[in-house]
Amino acid sequence: MLPFNNSGMNYKHPLSIIGFSFLLILLGCSADSEPAFMTLETPCRQCGEPNLFVSPDGTIYLSWIETINDSTDAFCYSTFQNEKWTSPQEIARGQNWFVNWADFPSLSVIGPWMAAHWLQKSNLGTYDYDIHIAQTLDSGRHWSPSFIPHRDSISAEHGFVSMLPLSSTRMLAVWLDGRNTTSPLSDRKDQDEHGHTGAMTLRSVEFDADGNLFAEAELDQRVCDCCQTAMALTSSGPMVVYRDRSEHEMRDISIVRRVQNTWTKPHILHADNWEISGCPVNGPAISADGKHVAVAWFTAAQDIPKVMVSFSEDQGESFSNPIRVDDGNPLGRVDIAMIDEGMALVTWLEKTNQKTEIRLAKVSIQGKEGIPYSVAATSEKRASGFPVIAKSGEQILLAWTEVDSLSTTVRTGLWRL
Repeated sequence: MLPFNNSGMNYKHPLSIIGFSFLLILLGCSADSEPAFMTLETPCRQCGEPNLFVSPDGTIYLSWIETINDSTDAFCYSTFQNEKWTSPQEIARGQNWFVNWADFPSLSVIGPWMAAHWLQKSNLGTYDYDIHIAQTLDSGRHWSPSFIPHRDSISAEHGFVSMLPLSSTRMLAVWLDGRNTTSPLSDRKDQDEHGHTGAMTLRSVEFDADGNLFAEAELDQRVCDCCQTAMALTSSGPMVVYRDRSEHEMRDISIVRRVQNTWTKPHILHADNWEISGCPVNGPAISADGKHVAVAWFTAAQDIPKVMVSFSEDQGESFSNPIRVDDGNPLGRVDIAMIDEGMALVTWLEKTNQKTEIRLAKVSIQGKEGIPYSVAATSEKRASGFPVIAKSGEQILLAWTEVDSLSTTVRTGLWRL
């Protein structure tokens, strides 16, 4: 979610004076410095599925799905300027979208060129949907009709997309592709929890501002069916992290990298050996700055839930031993943002006896720094989605979904390093 240097409703954040002081310490500030936290008025009402993107010039974009009525959804975004969100802009709306708590839309931006993806039903099956990408060359004033980046024309799952700009003329998209899951030649004994009879694959493609497709590739022929992908741009090229799936149902985090325009073979980041027969819907997160990379993920191997972080200092070619950062009962749903060389902030959901909280911890390549901080109360329900974090300069933004008995809304907060 953080491919680069990661590099209206009023809401009072439940942050006590004690908690505020601790957060200053956590982020390396002093009590005498300028306040490091502020709540923000988020420019949406009945909304969810927030996502954050940091463009190469440091602009932070917040995107979300707005519920228009019982049958219509809209994909909207706002930019962060002068410590507030701008008025929301609508990209597209539709009545046949596939809106899912874990598979959220995204933006990718470089200069005036913006690409936005969402999911749209392709047939009557529950999981028959395609990826749609719309683009603008004038900073969002006019959006093109959408195109589909996969050319299989099969009614199946296509989603969990990651996008980033490779240059001013090319963008890269990576996704989970179900074209093989409906093949009549598939082995019925391989059927999974979605009724798939073949393997989900990981695929990629480059595209330009006219929607032309280039360098289509299958990156992994067998992956977990519904965990998020994540991608970052290192100094040697793009790197993708995702949850793999072995023939023996080991579902650990794998990596593929593109080096000198060639994709490497997939390899496991760390052998957690989590054997699970169904998808945990809990993908990894990645952040990169030059040759420095940080990856966060959730595992429950040996029935012990953990949130782990590992660092690389060589563009993802090798990684440090994993560092556990949770407080003993995590639900996962991680995100991560590098804040310095060998230093990152990681977020996740942690369940206590009374409630579920969004936790934030500072972690370095040497280990966890201090005690994790409780950012906000949330819900373990699927509707609460995945909190996301982004860094630009000295600013760190967090977005999450708040759930009540009637609807959901997106909340945001700002820290200064």
